[in-house]
Amino acid sequence: MADQPRTQDNARSPQTRRLRGWWLVVALLLLTWNVMLLLPRSAPQLNVPYSRFLAQVKADNVSSVRITGDSITGTFVKPLEEPRKAGSQPARYAAFRTTFPAEVGDPGLVALLGTHRVTIETAPASPPWFLGLIASWLPMLLLVGFLIWMTAGTARGMSGPLARFGRLSARRYASDQPGVTFADVAGADEAKADLQEQVDFLRNPKKYHDLGARLPRGVLLVGPPGTGKTLLARAVAGEAGVPFFSLNASEFVEMFVGVGASRVRDLFRQAKEAAPAIVFIDELDAVGRRRGAGLGAVNDEREQTLNQLLGELDGFEQNTNVVILSATNRPDVLDPALLRPGRFDRQVVIELPDRRGREAILAIHAAKLRRAPDVDISVLARTAIGLSGADLANLCNEAALTAARHNRDAVTMADFEEAQDKLRLGTARRQLSDPDERRAVAFHESGHALVAWLTPTADPVRKVTIVPHGRAIGLTEQFPGEDRHYLSRSYLEARLAVLLAGRIAEEIAIGEVTTGAENDLVEATSLARRMAMRWGMGELGLVAFKDSDEQPFLGYEIAQGREYSEATAARVDRDVQRLLEEAHETARLVLTSARLQLNRLVETLLETETVGADELARILGPRREKKGDTDGVSIVRG
Repeated sequence: MADQPRTQDNARSPQTRRLRGWWLVVALLLLTWNVMLLLPRSAPQLNVPYSRFLAQVKADNVSSVRITGDSITGTFVKPLEEPRKAGSQPARYAAFRTTFPAEVGDPGLVALLGTHRVTIETAPASPPWFLGLIASWLPMLLLVGFLIWMTAGTARGMSGPLARFGRLSARRYASDQPGVTFADVAGADEAKADLQEQVDFLRNPKKYHDLGARLPRGVLLVGPPGTGKTLLARAVAGEAGVPFFSLNASEFVEMFVGVGASRVRDLFRQAKEAAPAIVFIDELDAVGRRRGAGLGAVNDEREQTLNQLLGELDGFEQNTNVVILSATNRPDVLDPALLRPGRFDRQVVIELPDRRGREAILAIHAAKLRRAPDVDISVLARTAIGLSGADLANLCNEAALTAARHNRDAVTMADFEEAQDKLRLGTARRQLSDPDERRAVAFHESGHALVAWLTPTADPVRKVTIVPHGRAIGLTEQFPGEDRHYLSRSYLEARLAVLLAGRIAEEIAIGEVTTGAENDLVEATSLARRMAMRWGMGELGLVAFKDSDEQPFLGYEIAQGREYSEATAARVDRDVQRLLEEAHETARLVLTSARLQLNRLVETLLETETVGADELARILGPRREKKGDTDGVSIVRG
């Protein structure tokens, strides 16, 4: 971290070393004083052989003895004189010490001592004196060591474990490390153009400061998941050649109130010290949600973190060369205070890539694969409508895994198609064993495919299968010829008819309905409700209402669940029912008039289980083409 050198300098400062020295002197003085107290202070003793000790006892010159293990100590009646060095006075010893011959033994010693009226004392063998010293003073030594450690921790300031709890370990990428540039980002040309101004500001800040310009302090990257928001942020740092701090917004929040705000302060302090720099906060909605918009207890920690973030964004000086980038896929839930001018006042929208963008992204990821000559990136890009950059990367990886599973030397076009089916439809499962159930599924999926094929405004059918994939028993896959963003009423009505066609095919051919249309009915009802409530395509006219599932915690909706009256709700229900009945009648007319084609398609499905677009054209005849309006691939799950 940026503050580690400062922490080490504090720990080595003269004041800290002087304080540690005083504690060490006090500890040594206490230890020396106690050792001196515990050392024995008895009179000088004369070491005598055991035989001489016995002679002194027999001469009645021993007054008392103390037997401790194999050691015998005692006092003389008359002190013995022992010569010292030549020319010095002899030493007089009133006490003695000898060793009992344990190997040989002397059973008559006690009787001898009693005969000569020698006082006898006995004691068990005692451990060495230093063991007693350690046992008695070890607690004090540990206490002194703890005080020294606490003093060192105080001198280190904020470097202790508890203090580091309030710091943020943001991932920092240095400017001299090889990083990502705009050349590594494909399919987001408009977003790269918007962010180029931030790059120029970080490269040449003086040009803007001299003119009195102030660039947006915060840039919010908005887009669906997997569109490359994090990659774009790193590319900005790589192009500008500045330090890059990256973290997830959820890393701010802890269970302890105040930790998140402390981490926000620490992050912005690091960024200012490393300026010019870029701070990237991913998933901003984790801490930036609208305050007071939920039911129940208020999350004080998250709101304090948000308040601190707002304060730090306002606290930048005019010439602070720090850019804050954030990413979210839920800009609708962010607090309005975050989006006002002076904070995150610029939004860069990153949409799903178009065909050219998908082709560029596939070229980058497919370049790492060993491809067969039949792989056509442009064809893959046309059929991969609605996939994000992350989905396309996963598609290339799944194709390589599929090729390895089939023991191929290179990735073929068939591997890409199988991988795309796995991503869109799910993994194929075991086939149905009940003949009646297989026939019902075949009629259901044939109804979807036939109505889609014979309705010009519907999306073209790519594949029909009665092989179970994922949780679906059968599937009908449609995909448009090009990207569309506006949906016409005729296309939506055709979509409703296709969704209900499976149920109607069961009614016509089998004579009863099954539970296989559950997902179709749910999707058709949801689409019809949006047509009536959001897009003004019903009898309500030019009005738009929010669904109760969208914003359930705002204002009056907390109690009512909707923002319109009960009478209007009844009109909405009637409108939805009318749209569904009209689509039901349209699909019934198409299937009734093409009953022979329906039967041929069912027989083919029962035989081959999967029918592609070319086989559909042979069975059902040429399709009346008319470009429909769509925003992605349609999959009708049986």
